[in-house]
Amino acid sequence: MKDVSSLSPAEAGAELARLAREIARANEAYHAKDAPEISDADYDALKRRNAEIESAFPDLKRGDSPSDQVGAAPSEGFQKVTHSIPMLSLGNAFEDEEVTEFDRSVRKYLGLSADASLAYVAEPKIDGLSLSLRYEGGALISAATRGDGATGENVTVNARTIDDIPATLKDAPDVLEVRGEVYMSHADFAALNTRQEEAGGKTFANPRNAAAGSLRQLDPKITAARPLRFYAYGWGSLSQPLADTQKGAIDRLATLGFVTNDMMRLCDGPDEMLEQYRLIEEKRATLGYDIDGVVYKVNDLALQSRLGFRSTTPRWAIAHKFPAELAWTRLEKIEIQVGRTGALSPVARLTPVTVGGVVVSNATLHNEDYIAGRSADGTPIRDGKDIREGDWVQVYRAGDVIPKVADVDVAKRPKDATPYEFPTVCPRCGSDAIREDGDAVRRCTGGLICPAQAVERLRHMVGRSAFDIEGLGAKQVEQFFEDGWIAEPADIFTLRDRKGVELREREGWGEKSAENLLDAIDARRTVAFERFLFSLGIRHLGEVAAKDLARHFHDWPTLAQTADTAASEPAAEAEGRDALAKSPAWSEFLSIDGVGQTLTRSLVTTLAQAEERALIDRLAAHLTIEAPAARATDSPVAGKTVVFTGTLEKMTRAEAKARAESLGAKVAGSVSAKTDLLVAGPGAGSKAKKAVELGIETIDEDGWLALIADA
Repeated sequence: MKDVSSLSPAEAGAELARLAREIARANEAYHAKDAPEISDADYDALKRRNAEIESAFPDLKRGDSPSDQVGAAPSEGFQKVTHSIPMLSLGNAFEDEEVTEFDRSVRKYLGLSADASLAYVAEPKIDGLSLSLRYEGGALISAATRGDGATGENVTVNARTIDDIPATLKDAPDVLEVRGEVYMSHADFAALNTRQEEAGGKTFANPRNAAAGSLRQLDPKITAARPLRFYAYGWGSLSQPLADTQKGAIDRLATLGFVTNDMMRLCDGPDEMLEQYRLIEEKRATLGYDIDGVVYKVNDLALQSRLGFRSTTPRWAIAHKFPAELAWTRLEKIEIQVGRTGALSPVARLTPVTVGGVVVSNATLHNEDYIAGRSADGTPIRDGKDIREGDWVQVYRAGDVIPKVADVDVAKRPKDATPYEFPTVCPRCGSDAIREDGDAVRRCTGGLICPAQAVERLRHMVGRSAFDIEGLGAKQVEQFFEDGWIAEPADIFTLRDRKGVELREREGWGEKSAENLLDAIDARRTVAFERFLFSLGIRHLGEVAAKDLARHFHDWPTLAQTADTAASEPAAEAEGRDALAKSPAWSEFLSIDGVGQTLTRSLVTTLAQAEERALIDRLAAHLTIEAPAARATDSPVAGKTVVFTGTLEKMTRAEAKARAESLGAKVAGSVSAKTDLLVAGPGAGSKAKKAVELGIETIDEDGWLALIADA
């Protein structure tokens, strides 16, 4: 087996695909079938190998990475349960300032001053397996794992064996979904491993894996024999409120018979939140169970409702993670990887060291400035480290996952160590690598002629969040690219006609496997507009922004035509939002919530490049691109373009925009002939004047609230 440091990107991608399959098979055998096929040592070796490769090649990390999974994927042995309210994840904070910023963002959204009283609850973040319990008429009727957030596994029979989970409730709401964490205490974990060892069975690596595997057993007798516990920390569907506050609701769950965490505290503002964080951190080793941080939640449930959710996380809560474990080791070499957008990413090759129970031999070095410590003119760079090959460096695992270099011990630096010279040419294709003003990243200018970028774009396109073509993973994409079968995205959809016969005769393939792949490709000829946009791999265009653009423009020709118009307008060469907003096409992009100047410029510039546009057009020619589902159509503002101006006194601007969009309206940033309604508060200026000139209906905030009152 080749050392990770000697793997090429193609080899690393293929290795990650192989490891994902083997680890998934091992997880299925152990967690779902309770019949391990490989030893603990072999399993741990697979996980370590996977982690090392991901550390060395972060851009190659798979969507189904074993590093992001606990136990097995949803098993066919369990029925599926659709969560009535999605079980979303939390945003993370790692520094005190991020907690302060979280508080600032909450206050800004709610329109509260910095000195206004705002209570939060702080509680330990249990490191276990999330579970949702549904009670109807006081009786437990179902228990489901988080799954993918929308759908989980039905583990009701197993959950009934956990003593902390009541079978019946008295004086509870008729419908009550209790959400919490299944975990195993340190003492119970040690005792379980002792019993397993004495019985000649498998011992577990840590309490979290033990709890996850135990809850997901197909045989409930095995679960019943495992010492599982349950902490309640929240709720889903309710037929009536539990209380007016987060603290009150958790106290109510306690009176109903659920175990809740006695370290939950009310905090007034970030200072008290951080004080409770320090207290919990100090007691971490003595709690008797694993925690990996502290969760802060706005206490007032009415404010939680106003704050609402982003696409995957609530605005009213955040997880403050504990500092990852640290270790010192030698930096043997700095290597450069080239990503999908041409970014040159430096990676530290380290003398292997154990950090947080994982052997780390590679770590990210962020960017050129982080390594240099000083700019070309000698000016010190903030957070720069002056890292050199041969240095002793402090390594930590950010979020307990990604190894990073935190510091340098200059006192141990070899006398012959010289400053690292960041390359100015691409190590893969030899093209110039340039760094634009204001950009911390140097990028290869080779574009499609750079094999690293071409392969990465193809891998991105077939990924889970893009086309998600079953059977066409990183290994197949890289091999087909190397063989000249697939050079650009459109080639995937002509593969049947060009290489169908050869594929059937290819080593490792056969009639059935080849046909399965070709059928899977054909099945993706119809694709959602937002997936198509995301698949293009345009810099700064993520999944959320792709959805925003798709909802606004509805179809690809309209978006493309607007981008073409923007590229031809004088504002295309202008700098600054004000200048760009003077152009109708640029203004339309900038009016979309979540789409800013940086993304707009990247999108317009990319589509204006002849070669790039031709590539996209060739791909689109093979597809049926579906418009996104329409938002609400039965509200008084559905389908209308609304502009807010002036000072809103009963809700913030962000809250008003979110409400309007949820009712099916499009919120624009400027008044134009396309505007249907202007909501003008005190201080309305030029927008109100322009609305009068254009004859656009204008109402005040009270009128707006009355208009949407019953919506």
